Amino acid sequence: MADLAQLKSRTRADYPYILEYRTRWSDNDMYDHMNNSIYNFLYDSVINTYLIEHCGLHPPSSPQYGMVVHSHNDYFASISFPACAELALRVNRIGKSSVTYEIALFEKGQDAVRSVGEFVQVFVDRETARPNANGIDPKLRLGLERILIKSRLSKL
Repeated sequence: MADLAQLKSRTRADYPYILEYRTRWSDNDMYDHMNNSIYNFLYDSVINTYLIEHCGLHPPSSPQYGMVVHSHNDYFASISFPACAELALRVNRIGKSSVTYEIALFEKGQDAVRSVGEFVQVFVDRETARPNANGIDPKLRLGLERILIKSRLSKL
């Protein structure tokens, strides 16, 4: 993952997929900003929305699904209800059975990134809950490659 200065300088243009989320009253905590646990909920949601819309994932029946094995988040500024969040998604690495995502949260109408997180999923077979010997399903891989940061290809 990039250093904090790089992450803090992220813009929407650094991400090929953006999903809007209207914050809810219940997202706020007693400090009047979005609770930390909501960030993970949103990161998981933007990833799965992308997988469903662009990779052919059907969560109840797809032969493979992604299990989160690592997550991390850096917070730079808060967001709170009634703001509209924009969740920006990219893939930083695709392995044989794993994917490393980077997700940024922006407040609509504001340029500065509020937080940047990393999720790592391992795609497993539904029947065994173990990675497939052949790796990620080709249709899933093709969809993930659409948002893979190209500068990373030469480093893999």
